[in-house]
Amino acid sequence: MTTNDTRTMNQSRDKFTDDIEKTSSCSHADPPPPNLATIPAPWYRFVSSKLATLGVETHGVSPVPHHQQTDSQFINLFFLWLSANTGILTFSTGALGPIAYGLSLRDSCLVILFINLIGTIIPAYFSTFGPITGLRQMIFARYSFGYIGGAIISVVNIVVFMGFLILNSIIGGQTLASASSGNLSPSVGIVIISLISLLILSVYEKYAWIPITTVFVICTGVGGKHLTAVPPTVPATATTVLSFAATVAGFVISWACLASDYTIYLPPTVSKTKVFVYAYLGFFLPLVLLQVLGAAFMTSSFAVPEWADGYSANGIAGLLAASLKPVGRFGKFCMVVLSLSATTPCAPTMYSFGLSFQCVAPIFAVVPRYIFSIGATAVLIPVAIVGSTHFQTALTNFLSLVGYYAAPFSAVLIVEHIVFRRSSGAAYDRSAWMSLRALPTGWAGVLSFAMSFALIVPSMDQVWFVGPIAKKGTGDIGFEVGFFSTVLFYFILRSIDLKFISHGRLGGTPS
Repeated sequence: MTTNDTRTMNQSRDKFTDDIEKTSSCSHADPPPPNLATIPAPWYRFVSSKLATLGVETHGVSPVPHHQQTDSQFINLFFLWLSANTGILTFSTGALGPIAYGLSLRDSCLVILFINLIGTIIPAYFSTFGPITGLRQMIFARYSFGYIGGAIISVVNIVVFMGFLILNSIIGGQTLASASSGNLSPSVGIVIISLISLLILSVYEKYAWIPITTVFVICTGVGGKHLTAVPPTVPATATTVLSFAATVAGFVISWACLASDYTIYLPPTVSKTKVFVYAYLGFFLPLVLLQVLGAAFMTSSFAVPEWADGYSANGIAGLLAASLKPVGRFGKFCMVVLSLSATTPCAPTMYSFGLSFQCVAPIFAVVPRYIFSIGATAVLIPVAIVGSTHFQTALTNFLSLVGYYAAPFSAVLIVEHIVFRRSSGAAYDRSAWMSLRALPTGWAGVLSFAMSFALIVPSMDQVWFVGPIAKKGTGDIGFEVGFFSTVLFYFILRSIDLKFISHGRLGGTPS
């Protein structure tokens, strides 16, 4: 390569870097959000102003300034996650233990309890990042994965969120169809639930858990006399236990991909312990209670022909509808309420879906989030209708795949925050959030993430693929292997990066 070629490449690289940094407010004061008012379209300004009057947040992905971090209502964090996880999809996840893995009620409950007991730590811990940094979860990831690596992670996040939106729309639509006694098809139900999810407001999200919990209590009361621990046809094995554990872990760990999005308005001086506890309880209580209830209902259906017929006809929705038949029309009303429970996790998921899109590239940062939400709804409706005939298989496979992604992602952020930034919010320079030069290069994070799949894939145990390690009878240990291998990989590679490449500069730290 000639000297002129080298000079040209360096100039191109510098121009690329400068172009990105021109889109950023890189002063060391609190950076303002993108000025959306500069977009000339009158329809956009009209719609945005109307949404603002309804209380819809207009702040984008830029860091929240210190003076705006004034929210002291910790209880809202608890209610947010309580409502988001008090739903029929959580119930369905617990039911996978007996129906998909052949586990007994006892074994299913033990897996549910211990996996959630440990797994909930990660999203609850990530919730503590918001107050001390004011950074959205995907922006926070840039301080480990770099600017380009953070964009890649954001794309994966978009796919994961779309998957959850589709699954919730499917189960919500099927439940609504079951309430209509055949007068409404599952496809129409999916459309209705998807559109309702698009319009959910924060006030509903705060109190939605109350009627939904009430209905689940009614279901338990009405069907309680049939609940029984039917012995499994075959004894549990390490393979089935670990595979179900991976499914449960995938459900709870996935919340780590958006956890700090909902704590950025809490003051930086707030107690980390208090934030952690409120978030932890908001996740743990509904996850354990409803997943155990789902496992109990599914196990009992093996001994109750009416319940078994309901499940065969319309999946989990049919099972619940059959259990509520003794209360007649009131049971149909309860089914409508349960169908709406599918919208409660969609609200935070849809919100963070738009944020993840805005983190992919600067051009998306000025597009209002509701545009992405509308686009997501348009895509998920036809996909959900097609996938509704294979809900159980889709749920089982998807949750395992989410775990394969969330485990190494979480490991990178945890090691960076605890080991290299000493768990200090002061180690994150908010003004560097859009600076390619100021942020770390991110190669250590991206490479560690990629390398972990060299061990995850052989450890996978899925219907469509069983890795050589899993074939030896270990079950699906891809989640566990992915997390701990990434911890090791990232510690080594980031240490090399700091010593020989970055020369001690963490990146994204105050100068």
